[in-house]
Amino acid sequence: MSFQVYLSGEIHTDWREEIERGASEAGLDVVFTSPVADHPASDAAGDHLGETQSSFWRDHQSAKVNAIRTRTLIEQADLVVVRFGDQYKQWNAAFDAGYCAALGKPYVTLHNEDIVHPLKEVDAAAQAWCRTTDQVVEILRYVLKA
Repeated sequence: MSFQVYLSGEIHTDWREEIERGASEAGLDVVFTSPVADHPASDAAGDHLGETQSSFWRDHQSAKVNAIRTRTLIEQADLVVVRFGDQYKQWNAAFDAGYCAALGKPYVTLHNEDIVHPLKEVDAAAQAWCRTTDQVVEILRYVLKA
């Protein structure tokens, strides 16, 4: 069985590469997709549409362009992994998790124990809460090879 997995959330560490490497080493047939992880490029996604009068409208413009990719790839995914990191409050990741829940799209969260409380609703709708990328790979191994 082949699987499409969308890797949502935190962009400042190598967690995506760890999952991709683990899936490859396990011989899993997985195609991974993700948002644009280059922060300046993501922030500038709508700049070609014209100059804006404030940073609010620049962010608004770019968010809409980024949403084309995000929504399409989430809708095409068989599973979404939503990573919440330590450094930033990833509101976009929480939004992606909510979008998955609204679509009935299976998702798992990946985050440390110290933010369980603020993510209790997000985790409650998830199919699993993982603390490590190895746990995510094990879920993929189970789903694809069990």
